[in-house]
Amino acid sequence: MTLNDLAPLTQPGVSFLALQKGASASQADAPPAGINLLSLSDDIADFDDTAAILCVIDLLISVDSSPVHLACALGRPAWVMLPYEPEWRWLLARDDSPWYPSVTLFRQPQHGEWTPVVEAMAQQLAQWPRLTPC
Repeated sequence: MTLNDLAPLTQPGVSFLALQKGASASQADAPPAGINLLSLSDDIADFDDTAAILCVIDLLISVDSSPVHLACALGRPAWVMLPYEPEWRWLLARDDSPWYPSVTLFRQPQHGEWTPVVEAMAQQLAQWPRLTPC
């Protein structure tokens, strides 16, 4: 996925923090129009830094990644975009996880189709309550 794929998540009053590391982190330098985005990628040196960020944000939205597992281990809310055939630990045909009570899973209906996933997230994000830090 690219940052442009996430543009439908843009909503009034919602700010995004980019935690991406590696070559894809540069996408945050030119975010899609309308996305209120602050990149923290250069400020993250290790999992301690990532954990500190996860403790003060309301929600992590990500594909299956190490920050997802860290957020869930901390009990922080995370929404995970999963491919049609996800890794085994996410099981099948469910939107939750028995291992991570704070996660909500959003699954591709077909191979390569992220648009329905992002649209479902945008609808739920409009209803999202603000949380308090851990």
